[in-house]
Amino acid sequence: MVEGDGVPVGREDLEQVFRSAYPHVVAVAARVLGARDEAEDIAQEVFLAFARSSVPAGEAPGWLSVAAAHTALNHLRSSRRRASREERAEQATQEEDVADTIVRRDERRRVRVALARLPRRQAVALVLRHSGLSYAEIAAALELSPGSVGTTVRRAESALREELNRHASSG
Repeated sequence: MVEGDGVPVGREDLEQVFRSAYPHVVAVAARVLGARDEAEDIAQEVFLAFARSSVPAGEAPGWLSVAAAHTALNHLRSSRRRASREERAEQATQEEDVADTIVRRDERRRVRVALARLPRRQAVALVLRHSGLSYAEIAAALELSPGSVGTTVRRAESALREELNRHASSG
């Protein structure tokens, strides 16, 4: 429960604990992170957790120090993972060659054109199957028997290959 000023009821000691321990909590987080502004953000998280906890005020300094270290380490780990993901994405984008992009676009266009030449039921069955639908779901959507879906999809794949090959050799 929270009072009007946002201080949780039952933590009347929060202000006193905050005033006495805040510099130490920031220092612990800063040692882990190497950045005071980030450490201050961590300290806010730690004191919010403390405000929600039932940790006695006498145990607060130790609890807050451990919480600051754990929270800062978690922040560091998540920052590293995020940086790693961003770096991989950036490398993939940089490595992508303009020619590769054009070839991929052309291949997609060719597949769409060939797909449009297939009988409608085969084309829809193929698209639904490659969109992750089960045979039962495809059967219900196309009003087919579940046993005929596999045959329809295989025929559609074969017809698509033929269309692609026919137009590749003539182009």
